[in-house]
Amino acid sequence: MGAYIFRRLMLIIPTLLGIMLINFALVQFVPGGPVEQAIARAQGGGDVFGAFAGTNNDAGADELNAASENSNYVGARGLPPEFIEELEREFGFDKPPVQRFLNMIWNYMRFDFGESYFRSISVIDLIKEKLPVSITLGLWSTLIAYLVSIPLGIRKAVKDGTSFDTWTSGAIIAAYAIPGFLFAILLLVLFAGGSYWQLFPLRGLTSDNFDQLSPLGKVADYFWHITLPVLASTISAFATLTLLTKNSFLDEIKKQYVITARAKGLPERRVLYGHVFRNAMLIVIAGFPAVFIGVFFGGSLIIETIFSLDGLGRLGFEAAVARDYPVVFGTLFIFGLIGLIVGILSDLMYVLVDPRIDFERREG
Repeated sequence: MGAYIFRRLMLIIPTLLGIMLINFALVQFVPGGPVEQAIARAQGGGDVFGAFAGTNNDAGADELNAASENSNYVGARGLPPEFIEELEREFGFDKPPVQRFLNMIWNYMRFDFGESYFRSISVIDLIKEKLPVSITLGLWSTLIAYLVSIPLGIRKAVKDGTSFDTWTSGAIIAAYAIPGFLFAILLLVLFAGGSYWQLFPLRGLTSDNFDQLSPLGKVADYFWHITLPVLASTISAFATLTLLTKNSFLDEIKKQYVITARAKGLPERRVLYGHVFRNAMLIVIAGFPAVFIGVFFGGSLIIETIFSLDGLGRLGFEAAVARDYPVVFGTLFIFGLIGLIVGILSDLMYVLVDPRIDFERREG
């Protein structure tokens, strides 16, 4: 197993390098780079994302906009070439693309991700600032999905073909078909004061007076705020996990060792949970890291926007729109590395759940 893990770790390097190279090459063809964004701000255009969302994240943009109203302001007459050349040197665009890519990879190998072009904060600090929201959505959504889907899937396998199996399948497939953002809006309308009940807060991860609350009050306030976003993030995960659990149990129930156990007169509960459960849950439990990462990184932008949560999804969108390349490539490198490591952890989970699995022998 050690040799297999070593080979997988070695594969991380070329895989991650390929991911970064492809995305870096694609970015070279995208119009409106960071230099153009800075020029637009200097000429009074403001932040690109601020123009899109109706807000402005740059503290100095208001001053630039006010100054642009003055006819003597240089931005109203066009910027001098010297200023543009200085911007290119500041952003590193005075160097050829190959040199910029090699410099970026060298810095990333030392975990030096630089600073945001437009926020004057390091990429690592920016990720740390946004991380609690994404961890909240990813962790709780995954846990709830597993806690509901596994018992439901087992029950559906035992009651296969009955009315219970039929109507629960219809319910989870209907839930899967509902877009997450539409379900989030429905929750807001029903339970956040939209048109009916004001049971949950409309936005944010905590209340304004969170620091003044008691420890128990902070826990209650935290769960009060995350209830609706977590439900909206979890709704589509039930179908996949439930049907996966059901089908896995059905495959195991039909095997010879289950028939033998029943023939010996063992109670049905012992047959299911003492013999079938471990084998049937192999693929479900071992896939937990991958499921968590999928929920953690995927589809959070719209949920964060609807519930006014400032997480990694919104950060990535803002960085992409504003062409904030240190944030774009820094987060891509970090999360790409995490995703590859999680793949190895998933294999280790398989071995932990079922020691009979030998990846080295299979590769040989």
